[in-house]
Amino acid sequence: MSEKKKFLLRLDAELYDALEKWAADDLRSVNAEMEFLLKEAVRKSGRLKAPGPAADRSAREES
Repeated sequence: MSEKKKFLLRLDAELYDALEKWAADDLRSVNAEMEFLLKEAVRKSGRLKAPGPAADRSAREES
């Protein structure tokens, strides 16, 4: 696994609350939920290579 990049992100409180609820529904932390959503958006836009079969299977299991 590659090293994680750390950075500061400021969010509107209402957006954060919505993300927090969504993360709880998916049994993830807010950070993990945001990373998941961003990866999906980048992948769907064609800006990220599709993961291999094992990674694809684990992503489906998380949903």
